[in-house]
Amino acid sequence: MVHPRPDPMISRDFIGYGEHPPDPEWPGDAKIAVNFNLNVEGGGELTVVNGDDRSEGNLNDIGTPAKVGIRAPMVESSFEFGSRRGAWRVLNVFRDFKISISILAVARSLELAPELTRAFVERGHEVVSHGYRWIDYCYVPEEVERQHIALATEAITRLTGSRPIGWMTGRAGPNTRRLHIEAGGILYDRDSLADELPYWLMMKDQPHLVIPYSYETNDNRFNLNSGFSTGAQFFEYMCDAFDTLYQEGANGSPKLLSIGLHDRLIGRPARCAGLIKLLDYMRSFNDVWFCTGSDVAHHWRHKFPPSY
Repeated sequence: MVHPRPDPMISRDFIGYGEHPPDPEWPGDAKIAVNFNLNVEGGGELTVVNGDDRSEGNLNDIGTPAKVGIRAPMVESSFEFGSRRGAWRVLNVFRDFKISISILAVARSLELAPELTRAFVERGHEVVSHGYRWIDYCYVPEEVERQHIALATEAITRLTGSRPIGWMTGRAGPNTRRLHIEAGGILYDRDSLADELPYWLMMKDQPHLVIPYSYETNDNRFNLNSGFSTGAQFFEYMCDAFDTLYQEGANGSPKLLSIGLHDRLIGRPARCAGLIKLLDYMRSFNDVWFCTGSDVAHHWRHKFPPSY
């Protein structure tokens, strides 16, 4: 049994598991758990077409700043590449390696690409709600965010046949987690960068599971070549992370390696070559658990139920 920590909007936690994290007891006595997450966001980004006052200036891959009051066609086309080609390339790579992944899907993006949405389901991947729109919710009024949560849940349930049990807003605001829990139906969220193992929070009177994400082991560093310029650099960096955590697991302290991908970024051919090399490398180890967020959530709830 594990004691949940307080809601971080009430009391921040700088201690976590401390010097000696628990052994997560990953299936098969794996020394490391690896969770790949493919972000699908095209059509949900800022654009005048969606009624916004500006174009998208974040992670658009071409360095174009937000333009107020006008459409930015090249930015829009960059996001369109994700669902038109990039996601299909990435899906085929994971099919070839027989690995199921988490699809962090903006609901509006799924509505605009129904064939791709069907492929996510038919190929056995987990669809996680990434919100109804791909926007920063820090300044979104609470009632609007509540409405977006309902819209996202309805759309994903309708399009995939299953209600999402995981949530990853990405740019969460101070109300986000509370509103998710009030809406009900989710087993976990990914709106944290605080750890390398899942942890429980006490939200009002009920425990809530958080599975940390990563903006560091993430292909967002391809954006503007701000970290990775080539697929080889992506491969090298991810291998270093894998090797470090694998060794910690071999020493008795396994962790979760969460890797973030974007269809419009890693889906480009030269970058995708680095992903293929990475999967080849990881597959050379026998004691690795490749998992989805829901796999981790079910495992953690079984092995480390909250006490309250």
